[in-house]
Amino acid sequence: MTDIVRKDALTRLENGDFSCAKELTLAMFSGKWKLILLCHLDEHGAYRFNELRRLLPTITHKVLTNQLRELEQDRLITRNVAPDGQNKVSYAITPLGHSLMPIIDAMCKWGDARIAELQVEPKFTADETIVPKEATHAL
Repeated sequence: MTDIVRKDALTRLENGDFSCAKELTLAMFSGKWKLILLCHLDEHGAYRFNELRRLLPTITHKVLTNQLRELEQDRLITRNVAPDGQNKVSYAITPLGHSLMPIIDAMCKWGDARIAELQVEPKFTADETIVPKEATHAL
């Protein structure tokens, strides 16, 4: 399913009924996995689809496909097909996607501080799945 927040923001932008740049910014990476995908691609470089699936074991094929398509449509990542005629596809962050990283990093820092302030222990953290790219190739 397409992310509703993103779809609404893009529709309003096309209709000239959009006045909040902050909302547009959030809409570009709204979605359960987009922030994590952008962080992996920014930190470790290009990944192939199945490498991303191994990094995010609870994501479904369909959801990963949709999240990657939306990130590509928003020009935050590129989908690169190998010129050798085989179906070797990789995904990489674009300069536009990279330009979001200071915002994402600031959100992470704020979130970490807020979690500590609330004295809660998250049951799952996305950081646990970040494995250097070299390690995923050995799997």
